[in-house]
Order: sequence, then structure tokens, then C-alpha cells
Amino acid sequence: MSLIAYLVILAVQGLIFGALARLALPGKDPMSIPMTIGLGIAGSFIGGLLVYLISGGRSAGGFFVAFVCTVGLVYLVRRSRGGGVMAPDAHSSGRRRRRGY
Repeated sequence: MSLIAYLVILAVQGLIFGALARLALPGKDPMSIPMTIGLGIAGSFIGGLLVYLISGGRSAGGFFVAFVCTVGLVYLVRRSRGGGVMAPDAHSSGRRRRRGY
């Protein structure tokens, strides 16, 4: 496989994992598509390394572990912006209280 094809597949995989992770956490995320791809690629890489270290190199990274790592990264990005699980930024919790839910 050529390097270009590998990078395209990696970007598509990152977009899928990043989009699924953003869907798993409620609320609207103010992230761009390149940031979503980057988080998906990073989560997949970290998940693959974890599975490799835990299994002793006998198993490749699974979809579930990569998904969980990507969700964790999206959560950390939200926390760095002042949000939480239900609130993507520092101001959304106040808006939710004003609206009554």
C-alpha cells in the first residue's frame, strides 16, 4: 500500500472514531473537522498501544478500546475548555439552567 493511501485511510478512520466519540458525549461540540480527525487518530493510536502492551503484542488494537480512548480525549478537550460531560464549554451549563433543564 502506498503512503498516500495509508494516510487517506488513517484520516477516514480518525474521522469515524472522532465523530462517534463526539456523538457519545451529549451536547454540541465547537470542534472543527480537522480537530475531530486528529482526536480520532490519537485515540486509535493510544488504544492500539494499550492493547499491545496489555496483550504482550499478540493482539491488534480493537475498535472498542480505540473508541473508549477517543471518548476520553474528547472529554479532556471539553474539560480544558471549562466544560464537562454534559456541558461542552464553560457557558453551556448557565444556558441550560436559564432554559429550565
